[in-house]
Amino acid sequence: MKTYAEINEKIKKGTAVVLTAEEVSEMAKTLSPKEIAEKVDVVTTATFGAMCSSGAFLNFGHANPPIRMERIELNGVRVSGGLAAVDTYVGATDCNPSSPAYGGAHIIEDLVNGKEIALEAWGKGTDCYPRKHIKAIITKDSINEAILYNPRNAYQNYNVATNTTDQIKYTYMGTLLPKMRNASYSSAGELSPLLNDPECRTIGLGTHIFLCGTEGYVTWNGTQFHSTKAVNEYGIPTSNARTIAVIGDLKNMTTKYLRGAYIEKYGVTLYVGIGIPIPVLDEDMARRLSIRNDQIETTVVDYGNGNQPLGKTNYAALQSGTIEINGHKVRTAPLSSLAKAREIAAILKSWIRKGDFLLSEPVRPMPVHTSLKALTGED
Repeated sequence: MKTYAEINEKIKKGTAVVLTAEEVSEMAKTLSPKEIAEKVDVVTTATFGAMCSSGAFLNFGHANPPIRMERIELNGVRVSGGLAAVDTYVGATDCNPSSPAYGGAHIIEDLVNGKEIALEAWGKGTDCYPRKHIKAIITKDSINEAILYNPRNAYQNYNVATNTTDQIKYTYMGTLLPKMRNASYSSAGELSPLLNDPECRTIGLGTHIFLCGTEGYVTWNGTQFHSTKAVNEYGIPTSNARTIAVIGDLKNMTTKYLRGAYIEKYGVTLYVGIGIPIPVLDEDMARRLSIRNDQIETTVVDYGNGNQPLGKTNYAALQSGTIEINGHKVRTAPLSSLAKAREIAAILKSWIRKGDFLLSEPVRPMPVHTSLKALTGED
């Protein structure tokens, strides 16, 4: 068994053997997990896809006279006024209903690109914050902090979406044509971080990651973290399960791996690029990292008819462009980008091989025996 300290020492010396998850999956066709554990020190994983549960904390700095911002708009988009006087949280899906194709995700992208953002804010006026209104232009260089903080990213597997009805359905999984004329999915398969470490042995609070072109960290288990979903014979959950919360400095990110997007008749989302290095600590970890697309199953769900499950498929079939559902051949297309995921895994690999990126052992593991509660209410 290897330790983090031993692997980091090899990284510093430039002797660590670092491969991407795809390279290890290919290696596993001829080598055993034991042999892989002996040869490989670190495996890089990655994903790039739409992650709606994302956003950024911004601090604008105080004006003179000061204002306590209770209503805040950025480029006409209402954002949170529920923090301290000049702080806000820009949620990726924030938008102006009269202009739904531009929202919080695009504001975040524009900030990263160095563009000017129109700020307008209102407050009731107090003895310590007498000002009631302000207009200003901000950029990422003019504000104090810009912190990307995403409460739910990098889903461990996700459902495949299709539509059995005779009407088009517009969903967060894209436009679904009638009578199962298409199906969409969103995962990098054997490159995906939480599919390579399905029980989160190495991914926890404090894990050092690639986040949108710079360094970041895992801060907590993500919202809707579900550790008790059914798994297949390879230990992979067969539907959406665990997630992670992540943080990083927005000012150092690049829009090559962070992009705002609009999904027709659904709304705005943020495309996020994440790469996670996984240490090959032992034979069991090597076995997990050897997972292949044809071994990663997921559930096909009818998004047009109450999210009814229709069966199972795997990522080899999904990436081939066609799957079979109850005797019907259905065309598939990804919402996520495998090409971008490959770029991220390769970049992270190069950082580690050059000694520029060390691994961090989690200071707290992810929770176990968790499930989700449903919300009940009235229309």
